[in-house]
Amino acid sequence: MLASFLALVALGAIQSQPERRCGWLQNPTPANWWLVDRDGEWLIGAQGGYQAPGMDNMPDMTTRGWVRTNGYYGHGCACMTVETDRRTMRITRIRSASPVPLSQCRRDRRLPRL
Repeated sequence: MLASFLALVALGAIQSQPERRCGWLQNPTPANWWLVDRDGEWLIGAQGGYQAPGMDNMPDMTTRGWVRTNGYYGHGCACMTVETDRRTMRITRIRSASPVPLSQCRRDRRLPRL
């Protein structure tokens, strides 16, 4: 029984449980996305490479407190319900996401200053 479970985990057949993560959502250039929260930097997407499933369901995050640093690209504060791979610090699926006021991230002492 344990061997079967470990085999499923190794094959990625067992999904992580969705968890709510809040922090700095960064999108400095096209298709490059990550979330920085209290646990570190989570890869969401890399141009020409990995893109987390569910990106197409993410709402327009620039509607609330988005800071432009490169044309339309930049950063904001967001809360997301996601599945993760803690070993690789990768978001493996986006269930939902919403922008939140920048003040929420600025007040959180567990987050780095941007």
